Amino acid sequence: MIEQILKGGPLMIPLMLCSLVSLAVVFDRWQAFRANRKIDTRSLRAKVLTHLRQNDIAAAIGECEAMRGPIASVLLAGLRSYKQLNDKKESPETMRMVVGEVMSDYSAQAISLVGKRLDVLTTIGVAAPLLGMTGTVTGMIASFVGLQEAGSSGGGSGMVANGIAEALITTAAGLLIALAAVIPQSVFNRWSDEIELEIEKGTSEIMEFILTHH
Repeated sequence: MIEQILKGGPLMIPLMLCSLVSLAVVFDRWQAFRANRKIDTRSLRAKVLTHLRQNDIAAAIGECEAMRGPIASVLLAGLRSYKQLNDKKESPETMRMVVGEVMSDYSAQAISLVGKRLDVLTTIGVAAPLLGMTGTVTGMIASFVGLQEAGSSGGGSGMVANGIAEALITTAAGLLIALAAVIPQSVFNRWSDEIELEIEKGTSEIMEFILTHH
């Protein structure tokens, strides 16, 4: 394997670096998403609404504090704001507006954290094939130089073979590294969309509660 990598020429160095960075990001995001998917967010939302209907805001806040993850964090921010306003006997319209803004701000932050470092996979997915194609070009140039030497002096066949090997290895490496980045990114994007949808549902439920119970 190492011998084949060395045959790919100097461009295999940035390609291997891309591979290592991609693997690190995939592992990090996989751990984060796996931990989040273990949280029963539907049950959390149901418990929060049950406590709110019982006028037990503190218990609803406690449910969110006991959970981790972006959805619980957004609900917690909204509930804390709602409790402060409710204690001050603010109007329903004021509560709806302020709580909505707080949850919207926290939602943007939470979604940003969920998608953290996914842009690295996008960059690698684009850059790796380009590096591979660059290796193809440099390999073909080496091959043509070898052909020229073979035509003029009868030698150079080894240079031709090395150039072709460099071209093929870098192309294959670039494509494989890109696939190893793009496929997990697609899965992570889908999971990120699911989290965003859960956040929107939780926000809507709290907003509806404020409108209908005040």
